[in-house]
Amino acid sequence: MRVLVVEDEEDLVEALRYGLVRADYAVDVAYDIAQASEKLYAAAYDLMILDLNLPDGDGFDLCRSIRRGELDGQSGPYLRILMLTARDRLADRVHGLDLGADDYLVKPFAFPELLARVRALLRRDGGTASSAVWEVGELRLDTGRHEAFRGERRLQLTPKEFAVLRYLMSRPGEVVSSEDLLEHVWDEHADPFTNTVRVTIGTLRRKLTVEPEEQLIETVVRQGYRLLENDPARPADPARPVQRAREMSD
Repeated sequence: MRVLVVEDEEDLVEALRYGLVRADYAVDVAYDIAQASEKLYAAAYDLMILDLNLPDGDGFDLCRSIRRGELDGQSGPYLRILMLTARDRLADRVHGLDLGADDYLVKPFAFPELLARVRALLRRDGGTASSAVWEVGELRLDTGRHEAFRGERRLQLTPKEFAVLRYLMSRPGEVVSSEDLLEHVWDEHADPFTNTVRVTIGTLRRKLTVEPEEQLIETVVRQGYRLLENDPARPADPARPVQRAREMSD
């Protein structure tokens, strides 16, 4: 999932970036409303962490513009907004939520609480279970503990593989393009002309499947990748050969 942090305190920015990246989120940063507007126009974000006291304006105004559709761009009306601010008055909290913020957290804060709120907000869009554990067929992903399992077998995944799997599990059965994965799993520094998505999908496939298990990630030629919703109660068909990983054609 891709997060935009809009905050002008550099120390806090680095702390947020460090913690969110460790939690397998792709993180971009904007230090004012102008930068935030440019990034929201250029990329599709799943969630924005928004400070209110910014050098060139008020975060309330940015939130209002997004919810009114005045800020045209790839991050549409379903963007989750978490206001993170020192303004602790009840009137400010009510005003922020009425403007369209999905959550409001007052500084100082505990990072585990912020991370839990981020997970809760992103679950609203993904349609996953109400806990930090996601399940699709045999796959189980514990986002709180950063653990992944296929059945009883624990998967040893890199942070990026974990993030890719989480994004695919949020859209089971849907075709997800390489461009979509780049937008939501990698940050703005990712080179769109590299084969980083294909390589990550390839290593993830190999870790997900041990013969005679069936492949769980299907390549849809010239379109993208699809996570198959297999039935863990149904044994693999011994007459059916295990699909070999196929790389997506250009």
